[in-house]
Amino acid sequence: MRMRPTLSWTPSGDLPPGTTDLAPVADVLSTGGVLVLSGAGISTESGIPDYRGEGGSLSRHTPMTYQEFTAGAQARRRYWARSHLGWRSFGRARPNAGHRAVAAFARHGLLSGVITQNVDGLHQAAGSEDVVELHGTLARVACLSCGALSPRRELAQRLEEANPVFEPVAAGINPDGDADLTDDQVAGFRVVPCTVCGGTLKPDVVFFGEPVPPQRVEHCRELVRGATSLLVLGSSLTVMSGLRFVRQAAQAGKPVLIVNRDQTRGDRHALTRISLPLGTALSTVAHQLGVPVSRAGGGGPQPA
Repeated sequence: MRMRPTLSWTPSGDLPPGTTDLAPVADVLSTGGVLVLSGAGISTESGIPDYRGEGGSLSRHTPMTYQEFTAGAQARRRYWARSHLGWRSFGRARPNAGHRAVAAFARHGLLSGVITQNVDGLHQAAGSEDVVELHGTLARVACLSCGALSPRRELAQRLEEANPVFEPVAAGINPDGDADLTDDQVAGFRVVPCTVCGGTLKPDVVFFGEPVPPQRVEHCRELVRGATSLLVLGSSLTVMSGLRFVRQAAQAGKPVLIVNRDQTRGDRHALTRISLPLGTALSTVAHQLGVPVSRAGGGGPQPA
């Protein structure tokens, strides 16, 4: 299914209000079998902005689409220059209390799985295992010509060598690892080709306008079928790639609970939406359930 380039969503007036009552979340976790679906909001406390919340990156930045990226060398130069700079900051991000709580719930057998819309690798850095990265990962690079995969750290080194004096100052970093730079700042940036075939390299992430791999979608649908409930963390559910799993769970009669500060496109399908900061909310629930949460986590995107 193609990921629609939907950048905004206007809430209707009939959506149920949010609450601060965490009891429903604690109840479903205590019974186990909970499937987590996370979005950019869970990483904001790690210093990575989300797309649509207050101060979200969409207020100043439009993500590049797959069609733009594949259309010409100039667009790819702009993307890689901005992404190369963003990677330096992105890679320094650390898991926050929300990531660590999710990992703790998994270690205690309360979760059936984790699906994330994020490409930052912070769930894994916090200790979560078998995370389904719905939109891929920035830690890996793919060749559009031969399909070869390689670690992002290797490409970063090659780009450093090809652009030894590239040291612009970015106006901001975005959830996709892209940095805000002007056209003048990216002019002259040198893009490097695939070392296997000389083809075009692309981060192994799903761009807006690009299809999520069907086998990945089906794997997520199977996880929804096997879960007792669905817990959405920090996602506006604006794009169908995540919303479809909320709809699937609701249609199957499985409780859907959402922890997100703002209204979401999935609120009408949810048992409740808790409007609290994720780190605070999940740490509180872990304490209520007697689940210890580690105080430290690893680094950002992990090498492929």
